[in-house]
Formats: sequence, C-alpha cells, structure tokens
Amino acid sequence: MVNLLLTAISGFLVFAAFKPIGLWWLAPLGFALHIFILNRTSRRVLSVAVFALTINLLLLHWTSIYVGSLPWIILAAGMTVFYLPLALVHKWGIASYPLIFIILEELRNRFPFGGFGWARIAYSQADAPYASIARYGGATALSAMVLMIGLFIYFSSIKKIKIKLLLPVLLVFIPLSVNTQSLTSVLMIQGNVPKYGLDFNSRAQAVFNNHVDQTRVALKEVEKVDFIVWPENAVDVDPFTNKKVFLDLESFTKPLIVGAIVRKESKVFNTSILWSDQGQQIYEKQHLTPFGEYIPWRGLASKISPYVDQVQDFSPGNSRQIFSIGSARISPIICYELLDDSIVANSAKTSNIMVVQTNNATFGTSAQSEQQMSITRIRAIEHSRNVVSVSTTGYSAFIDYRGKITAQTTMGTADFLQGDIGLIQTLSPRDRLGQWSVVISLIWLFLIARRKVT
Repeated sequence: MVNLLLTAISGFLVFAAFKPIGLWWLAPLGFALHIFILNRTSRRVLSVAVFALTINLLLLHWTSIYVGSLPWIILAAGMTVFYLPLALVHKWGIASYPLIFIILEELRNRFPFGGFGWARIAYSQADAPYASIARYGGATALSAMVLMIGLFIYFSSIKKIKIKLLLPVLLVFIPLSVNTQSLTSVLMIQGNVPKYGLDFNSRAQAVFNNHVDQTRVALKEVEKVDFIVWPENAVDVDPFTNKKVFLDLESFTKPLIVGAIVRKESKVFNTSILWSDQGQQIYEKQHLTPFGEYIPWRGLASKISPYVDQVQDFSPGNSRQIFSIGSARISPIICYELLDDSIVANSAKTSNIMVVQTNNATFGTSAQSEQQMSITRIRAIEHSRNVVSVSTTGYSAFIDYRGKITAQTTMGTADFLQGDIGLIQTLSPRDRLGQWSVVISLIWLFLIARRKVT
C-alpha cells in the first residue's frame, strides 16, 4: 500500500510539471521517485498503471468539461495502456527506464489515429533552463533529458553518481545564431465568443461579427500592419457561399489570414485562408482531431457519448500551403496539428514565421489553453521560429524562437496584439538532422541502458 501511495505521488509530481501548476522541476523528481519504487516493488505492472493513470487523469481532465466523465476516463485509461511495458525494467535493468519510456512516448505520438502526444514530457519543460536542447534533438531529446535527470537523481540517492549521463546538457551552452532576414508587422485578433461550450458552431455568425468588430477597432489604433491573423473557427460560416461574410472579408484592405470552415460538394474542410486583394489561398488542415473533427469507430463511440451524432466528419487536406506576404513566408498550423512532428517540421523548413490558429472555446476556461501554449513554446524552440499563436478566446501570444512569450492576451476577452516579428531563415540543428535527431536520442538512451544498475 505504501508503494502504491508513493507511486500515485510520483505521478502527481510529473503532472504538476505541466500547466496549470507548471513547476517544471517536479517532473525529474517524479521520475526519480517512480524509478526508486519500481526497483523495490514486485508489483511493477500495477505500479506503472497507477503512475500513468494519475498523470493522464489529472492532465487530461479538461476533456471532460462539456462531454462528461466517461470519455475522459476512457481516454486516460487508454493512454495508460501504452505505459505498461515500463514494467520491463525488471528484466532489462533500471537504467533502461528512460529508453523504454521514450520508445513508448514516440509510439503514443504516432498511434492510434495518428497519435496523441499531449502528455509528452517535453511539453512541461518550456521554462526549464535546459529547454533549448530541443533545438538540437527536438522534443524527443528534451523528454529524454528530463528522464535522464530523474535517473541521475536516483543514482545519486544510492551513491552511484553517473555524471556522464547528463553530458548532452552541454548543448544548452552552445550559442545559437539565427539569421533574421527582416521584420513583419502582425496584427492578431482574439474576437472571443458569446458563450463557451460545444454548440460553438451554432453561434458562428456572432463569432464572425466579433472578429470583424475587433479588427476594425484595432485598425483604428494601430498604424503599421502587414497582415492580420484570425484564429481557427473565426469564420465558421463558409465565406464562399455566404455573401455577407464574403463582402465583410473583402472590405479589409490589409491581407487577412483567417480560420474558416469550407464546404466542397459533400466534403467539409477546416481551413486557413489568406484573403487579400490578390484573391484567396487555402490551406486545408491535414491532421484532424479524432473524436472532434471525425469519429473513429462511430458505432462504438455513439454508445459512449450522445454527442457523437452531432459531429460531422471533416475531410483532411493532403498538402502544405505557404502564404507569402512581402518578405514573410507564413506556415499556418491549425490547432491539433501542433502535436504532429512531421507537419510542424515541414512547416518550419518552408517558412520563416509560423502561425498557429486554434479554438479553445470548446474547453471553457480549463487548463487546455495554457497546456497548448506550452506546446507551442517548445515548438518555437525546436524549430527556431518566431510564432504567432492566436485563439478565439485566449490565450493568444507572440512567442519568440527561444520559447519566450513576448506579449499575451487574457482568457475570455476580446482583444488584439500588434508586434513586429522577425523572419528567421536559419534552420534549427534539429531540422537539419531531421529524423536522425530521434535516432541519436535513442542511441544515447540505449548506451545508458546497457549499464545495468539494480
């Protein structure tokens, strides 16, 4: 019973590194405690299950805000299954804990339904002094570093200090030079919604009007604007079939990047549209949100939640789209796509600024928005790109390539931000390495795992 209690505490410590608590240094302490417990208990599968379930239940509680507890519990339990092979440390040696964990984390990032990497340990570390290791080895290396610090703490507690474990942290002290080509002036609009909840789409015209009104207010106060950015779902009335919406968008003289729902025959797309006097360019979201934008296993899902029948399946896009405005080459990333390593990496390689458009209205004032902001900050570090992150309801922010928030709105307000954002041409070492960054991290952990320590 004592071991299970300590296991739950270790899971809580890891969770508390994420927002809304956000104490990054608790994650390695949580892992050190869990490693200690696994090395002394004979009920390892149960220990891993309690550890993982504690993390996922607490971290993903925001998924229950409007759909009830059952989908949240099923999601947390389902994610917990992917942690269970951690019990193999008994056979492979406790030093294999980081390697097994990272392999499982990479699996969760990709499977099932394209993966769900929300609980990736790296995303709790935006404020850690070693977070810049992500620019060399990506989010994988940052997660690995947290686990290695936890293992180091454990070794220290049994007087077997392995300082060599942490040599990759020296990458943090290597200066990184970025080539800022020029500046672009961005106006970001957070129009807000009349009411939080799942029936967001039923208020589509009101949400659109909010963004129109807030943009006009902002343009009276701001003189220098190269382009304007609206969030995902700001235009949930198809602008190509609704004449009033079309004319309202046409009334702006500055280029607009808007999140819109577009219908093509029987298909529905979640899109980002560059709307300018040169016409429109459209990016169609590629990585759709399972159970949000389409329903896998619809027959089974409908028995679990009555809201399933309200979801019309969206169709995914199949290619990237870069918007060019002056010197700016803008890569739109729509909400859930932030979790897709390949989409974000390809965006960074072909752009000099990234725009993240999201809609947090369906999660109320929960920790979801803060957690997503932390993910965006890690992506900025990983890919050495300044990021414009805009939400319907908050938080919206400018984030620099070091992961620092330079300006931010508050939650649940209509607001705008204006800033001169640097256009960065330089690729991060992680993007130059590509998938080799993951391989190198795994090799590092494999070499550590070979040191059998009991």
